[in-house]
Amino acid sequence: MSNPTLFSLIPLSPTLGARISGLDLAQSLSAETIADIRQALLKHEVLFFENQNLTPHQQRDFAARFGELHLHPIRPSVPGTPEVLVLDNQPASDTDTGTWRADVTFIETPPMGSMLYARHVPPEGGDTLWSSMRAAYAALSPSLRAFLQPLDAEHDFTRSFPPDHMTSLNVGIERYAWARREYPPVAHPLVRTHPETGRDALFVNSGFTTRILGLTKTESIKILELLADHIQRPEFVIRWRWKAGTLAFCDNRVTQHYTVDDYQPNRRVMHRVAILGDKPFNRSRIRHAAE
Repeated sequence: MSNPTLFSLIPLSPTLGARISGLDLAQSLSAETIADIRQALLKHEVLFFENQNLTPHQQRDFAARFGELHLHPIRPSVPGTPEVLVLDNQPASDTDTGTWRADVTFIETPPMGSMLYARHVPPEGGDTLWSSMRAAYAALSPSLRAFLQPLDAEHDFTRSFPPDHMTSLNVGIERYAWARREYPPVAHPLVRTHPETGRDALFVNSGFTTRILGLTKTESIKILELLADHIQRPEFVIRWRWKAGTLAFCDNRVTQHYTVDDYQPNRRVMHRVAILGDKPFNRSRIRHAAE
């Protein structure tokens, strides 16, 4: 980092995660500080900023320092601030708890990062886990890594947002039909090369990945199940207990997250902003194509 004295950083595990203190994210931070935060994200994959007091506009403006922001096709957002999604999990609502996922991988250029800000947390429960797909990939055998390298996987909007999902119903038939047309299934490399670090990582998730292309249905199901189990190994995972006013910034290119569904019937409200990234690629294929 160019100036590590601007804030303090404490790693949370040898694999991923760090707590950052000494910054007020509601203020306009210097370009040097933003660059240092980006470098910390690349190294630790998920960063936590506690004791923040952010309006939706301030969260949006901080996120916009890292890139163009994503507008979700159907999720509810803060009125007047469409970039800030409202994840309001309460009794009788559809939730994304209980599933390992990366955000918005159903588009051609999935988010490089997501910022999740705790507005209201239950008295206990509702923790979020993050897993490093870089570490998970590196822990596979060389033979399995070589098998996975040339494969693509399909990511589908409707896997997490079927027609009977409450979010789908709430936006109405016409808006949902538009979203399905606008976002048909897309194929991404099953092993993705990080565009900034050059490291390879798994790029499939239970939230949006439907199948591995080029394999039989049974083969695809079994391999996706194997990988879904593998990424949950404790060596790859950190667990974060939320306090109101905490902002988590994760590298969506190389992590997955899981919300523990143990807080019902209490309410849990998060504001999320996603920062668009680039089209996933696999460097080994580029190298082989050039030879």
